[in-house]
Amino acid sequence: MQLLEGIGEGKIGMDCSIVPLRHGLFMVSTTDFFFPLVDDPYLQGRIGACNVLSDMYAMGVHQIDNVLMILAASKHMEIAERDIVTRKLIEGFNDTCKEAGVDCTGGQTVINPWPMIGGTAMSACAKGEFIEPVSAVIGDVLVLTKPLGTQIAVNLNEWRQLPDQTKWNKALEVITFQEACYAFEAAHESMARLNKEGAILMHKYSAHACTDVTGFGILGHASNLVGNQHARLDFEITALPIIAKMVEVAAHVPPFKLLQGLSPETSGGLLIALPPENTESFLSEIEAKTGKKAWIVGRVVPAQSTDKNQARIIENPTIIPV
Repeated sequence: MQLLEGIGEGKIGMDCSIVPLRHGLFMVSTTDFFFPLVDDPYLQGRIGACNVLSDMYAMGVHQIDNVLMILAASKHMEIAERDIVTRKLIEGFNDTCKEAGVDCTGGQTVINPWPMIGGTAMSACAKGEFIEPVSAVIGDVLVLTKPLGTQIAVNLNEWRQLPDQTKWNKALEVITFQEACYAFEAAHESMARLNKEGAILMHKYSAHACTDVTGFGILGHASNLVGNQHARLDFEITALPIIAKMVEVAAHVPPFKLLQGLSPETSGGLLIALPPENTESFLSEIEAKTGKKAWIVGRVVPAQSTDKNQARIIENPTIIPV
């Protein structure tokens, strides 16, 4: 979603819709859903919840008032199988919402050809409780809180289970079975991890803008974010933290666009523009709180074009295996 209008004028939106309410509050809300990405329905429920909540976290909203679930049960499953899968999807979603400190209070369930899980998250916020994605300045540092490469790791797992083993066998020319399993587990962990701590620390360390990296890849989302800035400036991406061996698979089994920054991610990290003097403290504290690293992946620089702000990946960026 692109930025629509300024907060003082009316509605605003990027990762979330932000609508002025009575009494000086704002309604921040988002909707998202997913088809199955992993084999475990409980884990899929977790991923679905994390992805919905991540849009709120990208706006710095870490106290979420309510979540509604969007759920589809598969009509092609046997009844007993469908009951188990649907129950596990719900459990994973609800448990993750509770971990985030919000209750899931309702939603909508339908019968569908395939399972689906997602929801709507919303929060009534005062002005200082969310961070508008518009205030990056030249000299800011770009930080990413989760690694890239989830699409490829998930596809590897799918190829391994297909009757046609062509892609799986081709991948095995550059990756071992154990490395593929590690990649899938790393993707599992990343996709099912909340971005809540990052949202909290965005306020503490005066983040100027943020988005989460999902279906458009890091360059796609960086381009959306830089295009919404009030100032004339560009984003330069200088490093790409990537799940180990996914670079090799992406190059060997096309058509992935991982190094071009256009490989879709699921429930990806926050891409945050931070003041340079606050960056190291942010990186240290998020690792201390989550046990997981975040990385400096770029910088905010003077605009090269007179027409519009741009995001780009420099030639030969640093690849950080994760």
